[in-house]
Amino acid sequence: MIRADLIVRDLSEVATLAAGPVPRVGPEMSDLGRIAGGAVAADRGRVVWIGPGPALARAVRPRPGARFVEGNGGTLVPGLVDAHTHVLFAGDRAAEVPLKVAGASYGEIARRGGGLFSTVRATRRASDGQLLREAADRLRRMAASGTTSAEVKSGYALDHAGELRLLRLIPALARRTGLRLVPTFLGAHAIAPEFQRRPDAYVDRLCRRTVPEVARRGLARFCDVFCEPGFFSIAQSERLLRTARSLGLGVKIHADEFVASGGARLAARLGARSADHLLATPARDRSRLARAGVVAVMLPLTAASSTAGRRSPAREMVDAGVPVALGTDCSPNTWVEAMPTVLGAAVHTGHLTPAEALTAATVNAAHASGLSDAGAIRVGEPADLCLFPVTSADRLGYRYDLRPTVVFRQGKPVSSA
Repeated sequence: MIRADLIVRDLSEVATLAAGPVPRVGPEMSDLGRIAGGAVAADRGRVVWIGPGPALARAVRPRPGARFVEGNGGTLVPGLVDAHTHVLFAGDRAAEVPLKVAGASYGEIARRGGGLFSTVRATRRASDGQLLREAADRLRRMAASGTTSAEVKSGYALDHAGELRLLRLIPALARRTGLRLVPTFLGAHAIAPEFQRRPDAYVDRLCRRTVPEVARRGLARFCDVFCEPGFFSIAQSERLLRTARSLGLGVKIHADEFVASGGARLAARLGARSADHLLATPARDRSRLARAGVVAVMLPLTAASSTAGRRSPAREMVDAGVPVALGTDCSPNTWVEAMPTVLGAAVHTGHLTPAEALTAATVNAAHASGLSDAGAIRVGEPADLCLFPVTSADRLGYRYDLRPTVVFRQGKPVSSA
């Protein structure tokens, strides 16, 4: 008989996301691996049994002191995976909201010394303790909404020592919060203030000094670049990403957020793990992403906060055969911490079905983040679980305000209502 120290029962539905290839594309994104009236058991942080509720007592023997979680007719889903965050920063940009409302673009605000550069100034001034405290608070609130794994980018220091400092803080954040965090180096978030008139020199410094140091110290799993006019050109982006790849880092790219700059095409040519934003990507480049198997990380709430009048083309990506993932883009520009709100936006503005949105926020987001054992409920894998007080997983994308009753990371509660 299987022994377990955590048992979740009395469920209306379990959405395992355990069947099928990874990442999911097209119709595969609608297969949630549902078990009506199911139950799940875990032991020492890993799932040991999944099945119909009536079979639980015959298959599983609780250990002394085992924790029983009564689902009360709720739905159990995998811990949500946030595939794109900038959660490690200081300060905020609330004062810029009136400028946005008046029509100022992201680039215009940055050129005035605000936007990203105001966050760079605040982050450079902040102590390690302040950064850890504030970022941990954000991550705990993210966990309370169901996130158990998240990608975390650097990018708000834009100098050698500062970027390394941010990356070194990410493991400490993981220990403080209990969440699984994937570090991404984004020293190419913008041209550093000190190099505004010498952008190629900044790229040269990143390629010759900072990226090799990041790789040598094992500080990041991925290297990312903001490939947009006014930030990094296609040639600069390609040089940086090829350097990173040659040193063993995976590559990602902020692409086509404001204009069709060719960033998605570059991601396909390089076989990037993901291309993110993609608000302006033309149909021919969506086809290139599909053929290359590049994950499109959609950030539907950023479309509302940064690019008025645009919607995230999640539906178009799925229909083109591109694997789609979701992220909050949590940052001072798009301060969103709750992945269920992102699911709602992906459904109501990105035109995904609720099942597709859940797939994008679990197994596909895990793949985009380089995680092979997250985003699904499978025997032998970490017991990262979210219990939602609804009768079906389809309710997750229907409601914007939904929050879980309890969230487990490796079988331990990281949040409970």
